[in-house]
Amino acid sequence: MTTGTPGDTYEAVIGLEIHVQLRTEQKLFCPDRTGFGEAPNTNVCPVCLGLPGALPVVNREAVELAVRACLAFGCTVHERSVWARKNYFYPDLPKGYQISQFEEPLATGGVFEVELDDGPDQAGVDRGDGDRDASGSLAVRIRRIHMEEDAGKSIHDRFPEATAVDLNRTGTPLIEMVSEPDLRSPAQVRAWLTGVKQVLEYLQVSDCNMEEGSLRVDANVSIRPAGSQELGTKTELKNMNSFSGVERALAVEIARQRTVVAAGGQVEHETLLWDERRGDVRPMRTKEESHDYRYFPDPDLPPLQVSSALIEAVEAELPELPAARRARFREEYQLPAYDAGVLTARRPLAEYYEQTARATGEPKEASNWIMGPVLAAMKARGLEADAFPVRPSHLAELIELVGKGTINRNVAKDVLDRMLESARDEEGEGSDVRTAGDIVRDEGLAQVSDTGQLQAWVDDALAAHPEEVARFREGESRLQGFFMGEVMKRSRGKADPGEVARLLAERLEAGHHG
Repeated sequence: MTTGTPGDTYEAVIGLEIHVQLRTEQKLFCPDRTGFGEAPNTNVCPVCLGLPGALPVVNREAVELAVRACLAFGCTVHERSVWARKNYFYPDLPKGYQISQFEEPLATGGVFEVELDDGPDQAGVDRGDGDRDASGSLAVRIRRIHMEEDAGKSIHDRFPEATAVDLNRTGTPLIEMVSEPDLRSPAQVRAWLTGVKQVLEYLQVSDCNMEEGSLRVDANVSIRPAGSQELGTKTELKNMNSFSGVERALAVEIARQRTVVAAGGQVEHETLLWDERRGDVRPMRTKEESHDYRYFPDPDLPPLQVSSALIEAVEAELPELPAARRARFREEYQLPAYDAGVLTARRPLAEYYEQTARATGEPKEASNWIMGPVLAAMKARGLEADAFPVRPSHLAELIELVGKGTINRNVAKDVLDRMLESARDEEGEGSDVRTAGDIVRDEGLAQVSDTGQLQAWVDDALAAHPEEVARFREGESRLQGFFMGEVMKRSRGKADPGEVARLLAERLEAGHHG
C-alpha cells in the first residue's frame, strides 16, 4: 500500500457481478436463435418480446449448463428456484421487465480459488498489499449464481441524434455470478477473473467472448480505512470490455475515491461508465438498490425444479478443471510449473499436448515444441489447438524424427512449416497434411552424419575464411558459431550439428584448414 496522502491509508474493497452468456443456440424461453452479428431484430418472437398470450418454455440445455457452472465453482444448487420479474424501463427491454431470479436463486455459496504463481496468466500480478496469502492463492467467496434472460441492445452511434434498438439479444440465456467483496486490488480482480473465465471455457458453458458480449463484468468498489471491517459507499463500474480494461478502470476509480476522501469529501453511490479512450470514468446514473427494481415472483412461470438426479448426473460429467490438470501435468509428466500453466491455459491446447506427449513418450520434448513453434504457428493463423491442421500424431512423428537423429531441430522447424503449407482442408481437420516422414524422404532432408561428407564441408568453410581462422586461434572463440553457420549453409541445414562441432574443434586445434 502506498503512503503520502490521507486517501492512501484507505484500502479498496471490490465485489464483482459477472454475466455469462450460456453456450446454447436457443434463447431461454423460446426457440429463437442466439447467433451474434445477425441482421437486427430478426431473432425475435412473441415470447421474447413479451406479447400477450405468448407461452414461455424453459430451455433445458441452458439449465443444465447453468448447473454445470454452479457445481464447478463449488456452489450449492437448489432443487427449487424462483423466476422473478426485475422491473425497469429502457427501450431495449420491450416487456418492461427482465426475467431473472432474486430471493430464491439457482445456487448459493461456494468459494473459487486461483493460484497466483502457477502459470503465465498470473504474470505481473501485484502481490503486495495482501494480494496473496501464505500459500500463494487467492480465494473469493461466491454469494450466488442465478439464471436470467438478457435485454436487447441500444445503439447510440448508428443514426444522428437518434438511438437504434436491436432486440436480437432479448431473451438470451445468462447466468450471473455475484462475488462477495473479497477482492482488494485491481490486480487481484484480473487474476481471479482470468481463473473464472478459464473454468467457464473448460466447462464449455460459454465461449466467454467479451468483444461479442458473451462475458461482461461489472465491479462494485469502495474504500475504507485500512484494518476496518465496515464497508464504505460503493460505486458500480460498467462498460469494461476486457480484463485489462477492468483492471485499469478499477485503478482509476480507486484513485478517484481516495482523492475525494483526502479532500474531506464523501463518495456518492452511483453507477459509472468506463471511458476506454479517455482512460476515465463518468457518471451514468444514481445507483439503484434492489427495491428500485420492484422484484416479485413471475406469475406466469412456475418455480424452476432441478432434480437431485439431474444435479448428480451433471456433476458426474464435469471435466477435469484447469487447477487439477495443472497439478496432474506437473506430477504425471514432470513438467515445470510454467510449462503446465501455459499448456493448460485452454482446454483444446491441454488435450493437444496430452495426446502428443502420450504418442511420443517424451513429455518435455512435446512441451518444448508446442510452447515454441506450434503455439507461434497457431497464433499467426488465429487457430485454437482443436482446429490446428497438424494433429498430435503428425507432431509426434516429427518429434520422433528429431529424437532418432533423422533430422536436426532446425530442419524440423522447416518441415513443420511445410506441413502447414500442405494443409488444404478448409475445415482444419488436417486430412491433407503431408507427414513429416514424407517431406523428409521426398525432399532429401535427412540429416547427414557421414564423416567424409561432413569433413569436406568443414574444410571448405575453413578454407574460405582464413582470416577468421587466424582470429579464432588468437582467442576469438565466439567465431565457433560463425564456422558452424558456414558449414550448415553448405549442407543446407542437413549436417549433424554435434559431429560438425566435433570436427571443427579438431581442425581448428590441429591447424588443418585445407
